[in-house]
Amino acid sequence: MIAAILVASFLVPLSGLAADQKAEKLKPYTLKICIISGDKLGEMGDPFVYAYKGREIKFCCKGCLKDFNKEPDKYIKKIEEAEAKAKKAKS
Repeated sequence: MIAAILVASFLVPLSGLAADQKAEKLKPYTLKICIISGDKLGEMGDPFVYAYKGREIKFCCKGCLKDFNKEPDKYIKKIEEAEAKAKKAKS
């Protein structure tokens, strides 16, 4: 009986966590390049996808994540500026 309670108390929080992660809708990454290297996404294989503060970020490789994490605000600003420029060009 005690074992069943321990197992149940362990599984309930995990199932709630998984549901929360699935419910979170990330803002898509719309650029065609890696914001760190400037390389076209897909040239080095599948892009590395990372979730950061409700945003999807795509890198050309996992190694770029280290540079992103040094100055994330700098790169988020660059992403937002590039997205705004691309949106303006479409108008």
